[in-house]
Amino acid sequence: MDPELIDDCVHCGFCLPTCPTYVLWGEEMDSPRGRIHLMLQHVEGTPVTPEMAGHFDACLGCMACVTACPSGVRYDRLIEQTRAVVEREHERDPRERAVRGLVFSLFPYPRRLRLLRPGMWLAERLAPFLERVHPSLGAMAGLAPPVRRRQRMPRLVRARGERRAVVGMLTGCVQGEFFPQVNAATARVLALEGCDVVIPAGQGCCGALSVHSGREDQARRLARRTVATFRKAGVDTVVVNAAGCGSSMKEYGELLGEEPGFRVLDLSEFLAELGPVAERHPLPLTVAYHDACHLAHAQGVRAQPRELLRGIPGLELREVPDSAICCGSAGTYNVFQPEAARELGDRKAKSVGSTGAELLVSANPGCTMQIVAAMRRGGADIRVAHTAEVLDASLRGVSL
Repeated sequence: MDPELIDDCVHCGFCLPTCPTYVLWGEEMDSPRGRIHLMLQHVEGTPVTPEMAGHFDACLGCMACVTACPSGVRYDRLIEQTRAVVEREHERDPRERAVRGLVFSLFPYPRRLRLLRPGMWLAERLAPFLERVHPSLGAMAGLAPPVRRRQRMPRLVRARGERRAVVGMLTGCVQGEFFPQVNAATARVLALEGCDVVIPAGQGCCGALSVHSGREDQARRLARRTVATFRKAGVDTVVVNAAGCGSSMKEYGELLGEEPGFRVLDLSEFLAELGPVAERHPLPLTVAYHDACHLAHAQGVRAQPRELLRGIPGLELREVPDSAICCGSAGTYNVFQPEAARELGDRKAKSVGSTGAELLVSANPGCTMQIVAAMRRGGADIRVAHTAEVLDASLRGVSL
């Protein structure tokens, strides 16, 4: 924990109304400035106690406080450093260690995730039983999305018409295995906008889940492999369609101690920078756009996806109330902190429902699973699509 970063906090309280856990519980130690006070205690010699670890674990890492802070406190760096300390120094309950070991030996490995696909249809039925075994196992089952047909991505998708750019594309872990249609739509949109899309073989996890959970060694190993993969591909820009992945990849320089040698841009960020050339066909839809925290707060990408959606004829964009408050997904948070995540998910589902939109657009697979599960619990239903899928339908002139 960097003492200089800790000292930047002046305890003004601007972060309090933006912090999801403070909003839920009103506890000072479950606010950013409260957690920073605990970090200072540790720097001054206090060991990591179970209570202290509990307050750090309860943080979603949503970075809303970073957006709100007038002093520019790097809470994002502080909480990542702190979680690494907690993982090294705090002795967790054996059952919790086992669940965490399961998650981090499964989720960052696409081939292992693939083994879950045949049994995914049983997840909802098994959720009550798994809940009794361990709340985290029940949460995983309750979040499981419908299984989609696997789509093998080609190694190169050629630009349609004049080539304007050459980009690499990250396929991701959860995105690639559970939402393959998003990757397919992403490649088509990029090609229709004049890009050669390089999709390297052998892609693995970018390290996002690990770095956000304090597992530094695993995160660096996965990040180095990702960097090597795209360096070998010879691209100078990598386009990412999952908010959490893009956020972590943009910070590879801090994680690895050297810059990766290529730019990392979110899909919406890249398309807005490139500018549109392909014809947009009408999509008569009312759409609510969900701000993924690691896109809006961590990357500062808010206007670009809205600009892209508003550029589609016939589409009406509606704002979700309290959009800056996290939905409760936050990487693995909804697995390890299922009760708090459920409360936040239910709040988000009500906000989304209040828009009366036909379609919810989300730019992160975790958010998609979290909000769909919450809507289902509340007896509501709404179709969910990625920004890439909406653009793809408009550019190809097909229904969504």
